[in-house]
Amino acid sequence: MTDRTWILTLALLAFVSTGASCSGGSEGGGENSGSSGSGGDRAPEVTSVPGVELTDLTTGERRIWVSLVNDLLSPCGEPVSVARCATSAESGCRTCVPAARYVARLIGEGWERSEIEEAYESRYGRDTTVEIDIEGHPTRGAPMARVTIVEFSDFECPYCGRATPIVERLLEEYPGEVRLVFMNYPLPSHTHAMPAARAAVAAGLQGKFWEMHDLLFDHQTQLTDEDLDRYAESIGLDMERFHADLRSPEVQASVDADRDLGHELDVDGTPTLFINGRRFREGPPSLPAYIREELEL
Repeated sequence: MTDRTWILTLALLAFVSTGASCSGGSEGGGENSGSSGSGGDRAPEVTSVPGVELTDLTTGERRIWVSLVNDLLSPCGEPVSVARCATSAESGCRTCVPAARYVARLIGEGWERSEIEEAYESRYGRDTTVEIDIEGHPTRGAPMARVTIVEFSDFECPYCGRATPIVERLLEEYPGEVRLVFMNYPLPSHTHAMPAARAAVAAGLQGKFWEMHDLLFDHQTQLTDEDLDRYAESIGLDMERFHADLRSPEVQASVDADRDLGHELDVDGTPTLFINGRRFREGPPSLPAYIREELEL
């Protein structure tokens, strides 16, 4: 696929608006406000940062960028603004320039100020990193990758289906640098999501999780019991064992454990991604840019 085709593919995705996902319904997660100001006597505003290109922004958007990077706190732990940190000769922080670039990207993508503040806090806040136990979960990519994507997903969710090729492309583009960890999060509103999740776990017990994963996402509207049997046969599973595992309490407990973990993390829709322990608040089309930024860090 050419770069142009890839870009067009992203542009045509139905969830171009940020945050598109299948809703979990009743579960509601509280969100932290991302606004932070330096307070007190203010130094003169920093209007440019070396290494941050603003030529694609309009005059009004540049004013918003200047205001934000002078208000948002540095991600490096010092009580100074992003702009002051990024332009200080004494600062040894390597995160402030990429953070200022991140703000510029979100402005260019049309985000509102409050949304940018929330996304910035989620990505750079001091208390927004979470520990996720990934031991024993299906993983694609190098174990020592610099970027780990933990995905809470539902095999019947169309947004999850559309996000899947984007994530797979990133694994191909950055071999050894990015890995994916899959968590089952079947939503009650999707009739076939739970059986599909159990089928994936049962296939995993025979070393074929990802083969089943790919088939389920390739055929999201064909997830009946007969369809699951057909997929299991096509990837060479021991069918007697597959049927036994499919109905076993251990397989159900595995799916339930993933969902319980999602509830603890305020997951209320799919797909929900955590990247290096921080919740990804942009839509899947922005994921390639986010990952490039993360690798730069």
